[in-house]
Amino acid sequence: MCQCSRNPYLTDSPFWIQQEYRAFECDDIQSFHRSIPGYQPTPLVRLPALAERLGVAELSIKDESHRLGLKAFKAMGASYAIYRFIKQRWERQLGVQFEAANLFDPGAISQLDLRPFCTATDGNHGRAVAWFSRLTGQRAVIYIPTGTVRARIDNIRGEGAQVTVIDGDYDETVRRMATDAERNGWHVISDTSYPGYTQIPAWIMAGYTTMFREITEARLMSGHRHHFTHVFVQAGVGSFAASAAWYYTHQDCRPNLVAVEPTQADCLMASIRHGDGQPQVSRGNSQTIMAGLNCGTPSLIAWPLIRDSYSLFLTISDDYVKKAMRQYYYPEGADSRIISGESGAAGLAAVLALLENKNLIRAKQDLNLNSDSRVLLFNTEGDTDPENFATIVN
Repeated sequence: MCQCSRNPYLTDSPFWIQQEYRAFECDDIQSFHRSIPGYQPTPLVRLPALAERLGVAELSIKDESHRLGLKAFKAMGASYAIYRFIKQRWERQLGVQFEAANLFDPGAISQLDLRPFCTATDGNHGRAVAWFSRLTGQRAVIYIPTGTVRARIDNIRGEGAQVTVIDGDYDETVRRMATDAERNGWHVISDTSYPGYTQIPAWIMAGYTTMFREITEARLMSGHRHHFTHVFVQAGVGSFAASAAWYYTHQDCRPNLVAVEPTQADCLMASIRHGDGQPQVSRGNSQTIMAGLNCGTPSLIAWPLIRDSYSLFLTISDDYVKKAMRQYYYPEGADSRIISGESGAAGLAAVLALLENKNLIRAKQDLNLNSDSRVLLFNTEGDTDPENFATIVN
């Protein structure tokens, strides 16, 4: 069952003063990503035939299934956070300026006293931390909740990381990881923040802005002068959604932002409905096929940006996600095929729900989602669970 809530806290001109948000203003984010071996901007794919069928002026997809061989967008946040962590450690310990090229020089990095990097994950973020740890010659310890599919575990181990499976959900996995990290002196690279832990999640959010800059550059290069009117963003703990909030509220033409969550992992929806502006825990069971979005508690540092910036909060069922995955795989007319995993298809699932579900007619009207709308979606992951992907599309 899909549900939606308008945002009573939406602010016309949000302004965030916390020190951590200054990470968004750093001028080295995109240049750092360009220094990573194998970096290329991911494609911005237009689906004109599907847009026509759905009755909107434009439907564009930022396809992160091509990102750095990892099939997911998480590399952008994890890599930037590890870079900033090592840069800070380097300059404090050695007293000289750090360059991005030093990251990939084992002799240089060996001068630092670094412990293993660790994180909790449902799959994609953990693989990104493991991948960049390997790329920089560091160890990684990745905590995952029970029930994580074998393919995602194997992908993490394939990056050389140690994997610890926790008997619990994502929130319990975060708590166990944080406890073990403190006891062992490991460096936590988490994309969710909690009391006393905010700086690294802020760097991760800042790292995601490279994707939005790539979109802006691609539009300019292709000659498209129209701005997007609606941006649909998947939300787990909210780091990616918060990054989109910061970027698009700083644009001249601010679009309607829509946060998309699983019905059974709706911590942002719960916060809007029941939190008096404060983050709340989801009232669902956090059991959906959208593994990357099965998060029960919002990131503390992400929540203020989301609360102040999103027009609508929408929860979707697994059935709509399966339909969206098949729509991408079996495209309309001459549209390009997109390989989209369960979490990756959530944005399109939300659009399909708004345009087809009679219970959401009012929400569609409130958003002014119509024939003049130019819609941006994110395919945040490819077939990271190949077995389930094949079952759904076939």
